[in-house]
Amino acid sequence: MQIDLESYQYDEGSALRKQVGGDHYSKLAIQPVEYINKNNLSYLQGNVIKYVTRYKDKNGLQDLQKARHYIEMLIELEGGKK
Repeated sequence: MQIDLESYQYDEGSALRKQVGGDHYSKLAIQPVEYINKNNLSYLQGNVIKYVTRYKDKNGLQDLQKARHYIEMLIELEGGKK
């Protein structure tokens, strides 16, 4: 594993091919962590991607509610930038 110390982005390596606790990410054409890192998304944005991507294969409605929670936080942050 390599970390780019300027952007603190994970350089995908062999760890990406291993998933602990299921296959809800590893069976995808592109894993959320790849998309998140390559697009330099924030923690909040990344969690929206993660939960929306996995909801059908992991926690269903609860994952959608988690995604909504992160979207609400993003809306509050953006709303405060007036």
